[in-house]
Amino acid sequence: MRLLIVGTLEGYISAAGKIALQKGAKVAHTDSIDGAMNALRTGQGADLVMIDVKLDVGMLVDHLKNERFAVPVVACGVGTDAQAAVRAIRAGAKEYIPLPPDANLIAAVLEAVAEESHAIVSRDPAMAATLAMADQIAPSDASVLITGESGTGKELMARYLHRKSRRANAPFVSVNCAAIPENLLESELFGHEKGAFTGAVARRIGKFEEANGGTLLLDEISEMDLRLQAKLLRAIQERVIDRVGGSQPVKVDIRILATSNRDMLSEAKAGRFREDLYFRLNVVSLNLPPLRERPADIALLCRHFATKYSEANGLPPRTVGPDAMTMLQAHYWRGNVRELENTMHRAVLLSRGTEIGPEAILLTGAEPSYTAPPAAPAVAPAAARAAASYGNAGGYAPPPAYQPPPTQPAPVIPTMPGMGGADGGTRGLVGRTVADVERDLIIDTLKHTLGNRTHAANILGISIRTLRNKLKEYSEGGVAVPPPASGVDAEAMG
Repeated sequence: MRLLIVGTLEGYISAAGKIALQKGAKVAHTDSIDGAMNALRTGQGADLVMIDVKLDVGMLVDHLKNERFAVPVVACGVGTDAQAAVRAIRAGAKEYIPLPPDANLIAAVLEAVAEESHAIVSRDPAMAATLAMADQIAPSDASVLITGESGTGKELMARYLHRKSRRANAPFVSVNCAAIPENLLESELFGHEKGAFTGAVARRIGKFEEANGGTLLLDEISEMDLRLQAKLLRAIQERVIDRVGGSQPVKVDIRILATSNRDMLSEAKAGRFREDLYFRLNVVSLNLPPLRERPADIALLCRHFATKYSEANGLPPRTVGPDAMTMLQAHYWRGNVRELENTMHRAVLLSRGTEIGPEAILLTGAEPSYTAPPAAPAVAPAAARAAASYGNAGGYAPPPAYQPPPTQPAPVIPTMPGMGGADGGTRGLVGRTVADVERDLIIDTLKHTLGNRTHAANILGISIRTLRNKLKEYSEGGVAVPPPASGVDAEAMG
């Protein structure tokens, strides 16, 4: 955990830094927003930024966004000034910490950031074999290609490999190759010199240099342009990079991990990915099984997410009722763990009691239910030894073989007011278009949240931008859209 503290606060910041150091964080300090940005540009890196609320929190958040630094921001201030806390949260801070600092609160914030990035929750034998192989290869410096469907946890696996490696105390740096425009990705990876192109107002260290001594994750590498793949191949082979606009090569010492949700060998054969780069990355391959092939993990993950989002929303602990669990175990889970997490977040918010029932489970899609095999096939000796090794090393005890429920009812999508028939299923939806059903679901969810756009977007599992665009479309089409909740959606309305 790398913590960057911005501000002075009459010595209270120093006290917060000392507490963070005692909790194992690496702490750096600067007095100003410009100093913070310079530190990040020069490759210092941070997993969390803590800023004095007297400084311009919104300016820092905007600078981070404009320069593509994906770092969460926490504001802190002396006393319990509620207005200052509200302003900081609206400006983009994830949390507000009152000072003088409380050791337990600082520890909780650090642990929350770490847990969000690192937790792997699993007990299914199919996943145990994958984790066993990960344990075996983690101490090496070999490049690893992590594949699997979207939402299976490929980045979590990359972080797991880093934590188990000899580079665990060095930086872990991730770059999403699909999220950055092609013309900017080269600068993001290799850095640039001041004036190298329009907008290059200062020298910036790229991800390769920021990760020096540690691990670099190239997320969704199959989305990278072929031209840039050639430069990447040289950097991996030679361990030397060239900044954009630079004249001197820069040596780097990093371990490369890469992820993709595609069949990379097929991509290489089709000419959409360089074959030589594929073989350079694929020293070891880890394939993460989809959630529907990890039936023993579904109940475990449901309980984990129910607890997580109950605490996150300040609600009493929620448990998953047997009828709801039957629905969840019968679902196809096209979106894998990510879809399950969103489903449980909605369920926690919609549940009317401490037990989550079927009425709170809003499942996406209408896939046929997945029926797991009655018993796992015989495991190859190597995989069996790997699973046993994992159990001895990490305390893993394989659960009894998964037995599917005696009956697997087809998934039912509970209706909201005005959507379904009297039977509470999908019969009342027959004859209606998908667009009409989607519109009613969005409008009814917005009514449920009393106009709170952010809350509604979280329940629906969509981004606030998508929700805003939908509401604009409905409003222009003459549909009555609930007004925003007073004082809570200024950013969402922007």
